[in-house]
Amino acid sequence: MKASSPSNFNDQIFMRRALELAVKAIGRTSPNPLVGCVIVKDNQIVGEGYHLMAGTPHAEVHALAAAGDQAYGATAYVTLEPCSHFGRTPPCADALIRAGIKRVVVAMQDPNPLVAGRGIDRLRAAGIMVDVGLMLQEASTINEIFIKVISSGLPFVVYKTAMTLDGKIATETGDSRWVSSEESRHYVHQLRDRYDVILAGSETVIQDNPALNCRLPVGKDPIRLIIDGQLRIPETSQVLSSSEHSPCIIATTQTAATDKVERLKNLKLVEVWQYDTPRYVPLGKLLCDLVRRGWTSVLLEGGGGLAGALLQEQCVDKIEFFLAPKLVGGNGPSPLSGLHIQHMADALELHDLHLDMIAGDLHVTGYLSRSETGRQKPEG
Repeated sequence: MKASSPSNFNDQIFMRRALELAVKAIGRTSPNPLVGCVIVKDNQIVGEGYHLMAGTPHAEVHALAAAGDQAYGATAYVTLEPCSHFGRTPPCADALIRAGIKRVVVAMQDPNPLVAGRGIDRLRAAGIMVDVGLMLQEASTINEIFIKVISSGLPFVVYKTAMTLDGKIATETGDSRWVSSEESRHYVHQLRDRYDVILAGSETVIQDNPALNCRLPVGKDPIRLIIDGQLRIPETSQVLSSSEHSPCIIATTQTAATDKVERLKNLKLVEVWQYDTPRYVPLGKLLCDLVRRGWTSVLLEGGGGLAGALLQEQCVDKIEFFLAPKLVGGNGPSPLSGLHIQHMADALELHDLHLDMIAGDLHVTGYLSRSETGRQKPEG
């Protein structure tokens, strides 16, 4: 499909507002994308809305309801192509047509094969002028999770870690409280609020006994997922009881003791996923199983062995590293002890790097170069 990119300055203002609306629901719409919509008539916003959560009305429906009769002859700015199929809600393309919308500006085409241009075609067949591609990069970035899942069937995985400037996540005695600043740790709770699943290995649970919940006043607890091939996790671990709303999943193998599996299954909000493997949990299959449950994003919080293994299998899409201005030396654990690369030419490369400071810590974000997630090129 040939895309057209409107250059009208007002178009950019209204599309930017639609993007601002879309991200208001970040962390709440899985497995659906983030979508914002603005209805404009005579250069005035007459209605706006965004998708709140899966199974509820889409952004276009909220915006049309707010606009009422003023939607007739107006322009709709939508961050993602309006859907054209019946899912849990009716097609949004039909709603725009019934409302008498004259023009629709779409930031990006929907990568979902159920839509993939059909919504745009339906609008054009109804005589509506449609422009596609305005602020495409921004729209792709806010929906990098959705794009990854649709294109690969795997969740979007972010590795978060805090380390000293000499690359240690703890001292050689195992002490890790605290590597990063209080402000950095607050930001981590914002990440936990944003992603569906928080992932850690059994060693992290045994050493640190973390709760792995979200401590923001209005935050949501992510699903806690612990990879524990030998089921070593203590039954008194905080992670098993640290949330009243989100389950804790223990992924294990045939090595696990049957009686312990049953005891854990009997705990409230605890699930045991036992894989038919002798020792190691199959990471790729585990990630696919998360998507089947409707969980599309994962925040990996440790430790170095698990993180390295996931990077080795090219399962990580993005990094969020905090480098504290501290030196501890010694033989303390590293954030990537499970990654084994023999030649510098094979080193994993990062792109789209962003650096900022959070209360003295250097905060580095970047994308793995081998990942194809979250990036669409404009058509035409």
